[in-house]
Order: sequence, then C-alpha cells, then structure tokens
Amino acid sequence: MSVSSGFPPVLHGVSSFLDAYDLILCDIWGVLHDGVQAHPGAGEALKRFRARGGTVVLVSNAPRPAIEVVPYLDGLKVIRESWDGIVTSGDVTRSMIEEADRPYCWLGPDRDWPLFEGLATGPVPFEEAGTIVCTGLLDDTVETPDHYRDYLAGALARNMDFLCANPDLVVERGKDIIYCAGALAEAYAAIGGTVRYAGKPFRPVYDAALNVGASIRKQETPLPRVLAIGDALRTDVTGAVGLGIDSLFVARGIHVHELGLADARLDDARLSRFLAQASVRPTAAIDKLVW
Repeated sequence: MSVSSGFPPVLHGVSSFLDAYDLILCDIWGVLHDGVQAHPGAGEALKRFRARGGTVVLVSNAPRPAIEVVPYLDGLKVIRESWDGIVTSGDVTRSMIEEADRPYCWLGPDRDWPLFEGLATGPVPFEEAGTIVCTGLLDDTVETPDHYRDYLAGALARNMDFLCANPDLVVERGKDIIYCAGALAEAYAAIGGTVRYAGKPFRPVYDAALNVGASIRKQETPLPRVLAIGDALRTDVTGAVGLGIDSLFVARGIHVHELGLADARLDDARLSRFLAQASVRPTAAIDKLVW
C-alpha cells in the first residue's frame, strides 16, 4: 500500500493486511492496553505476526527507559510474545540530556524518576537550571496545563528551554482522559518558549526504533515493508507520514469519543467524518487491533 493513498479502508482484522510488512513499529498505550488492562486481541495479533516471521518493536512516548516498561506491561498482562523490542521517548530523552550537557530541572511525577537514574548529572533546582525536562504533570489525576501558567511564565522570563519527554497531549486511563507532558510543552510554545521533543511524531525515536529492528532482524528493513500502528493521529499517524511508512490507525483509543464509538463500532461513515478536517490520513483503520 502507498502511504495515505485515497480514503483509508476500515479493516475487521489484520491477518491478510499484515502480509505486506516485515517490521511493525507499534504504539503501546491505546493499542495494547488502556492504562488499566491489556487488550488481549491486540497482543494475539502481534504474536501471530511474529510467528510467521515478522518483527515488532514497541514505540512508546513513555517518559522512562524501556527496561522500566517491561514489568509494567507484564503487570497489565500484555502478552510477552507480542513484541521483540521496545524503544521509548525516555530512552531518547536520556540521550538528549547527555548530549546537551547543561543544567536541568525536572517537572513530573515521582514515578518517572527512573528516567534519570545512571545519568552523569541529575536534576538541579529550577533557579539553577537552563532546561526544564518535563515528564508530565505532578498530579495528572486533577491538574491541567492551566495550573502551570505561572511556572511556565517564570521559565520564559529566564529564557529556559523545555525538553518534552512525552509529546502526547493526553492519554486514556481506563475511561478517563489525562494530560501529558506534551500539553505543557504546547502551552510553553504558545507563550514563546523554546521546546524540544524526544518522542513521536519526531524523527529521533523512529531512528532508534528502526535501529533496534535492524539489530533484531540482522538487516535493515526497506521502509515500504515497515508499518506503524497507533491510536493517535497527532503522534502515530503524523510520525509515520513524516517517516514515509504506512500506518494502521486504531480507532478505539485516544480518539474514541471524537469518533462516537462509546456504543458503536468503527465504520466508513464515522471514519470519514473524523478525517474530514485531518491534515494526515492513515493507510488503513481498525476499531481494535485484532487478527
């Protein structure tokens, strides 16, 4: 299939669709789980793809090292046999911190502390930093970007740059939608701040994922044989289009309410309305990732 050609078909399963691909770069949250429990059909589909010779690299905007993601996936009962490797925006953030070699402070919840473990330098107080490394809101259960208006204004006054370790604006947690670091990055950019991004849809995380895929497969995979799977137009589909690869949009994720899927399944009419004003289109779409 050619990238974003024509109107995307709505698939009922991926068994034949995946024949065209050798390497899948798959999103995690919204595809494999909803933050509370795994989607077993998704894990089974990727497991079957691997069983016939395919390779799956999970690509996540999680602001923590890949090694920290594994026990989390295990805890949600995501099928271990559904993936070969993991690359996170946390991995890329660590590289960007080390390359910049500049004092930084940390904005984010305590659970993201593993991002900084083992680095040559750790976070410093806000007043001593030139960079904000943001992994998320301090309490994403109640806070919104409006709570950080004064904080961001203070950072702008000090001409600090903002390194976003998770470009997602929001994610689903069960039936709730919560704000992510990307929402704060967007708010900082809106007032004139300088923002750098570590994850999807930006190129560094895809280069890292392709390198992991090449290491596993012992060779590079031609881009026409690479597929991105994800539930977010802004990150997953936009990133795929920018890289020049095909994408499969999983509708029952972050856009579930916009698509009107609370009590219905994805169909051509709903997808058409949803994509009418979109700047990018996936190669194909599916309600949930299933074989």
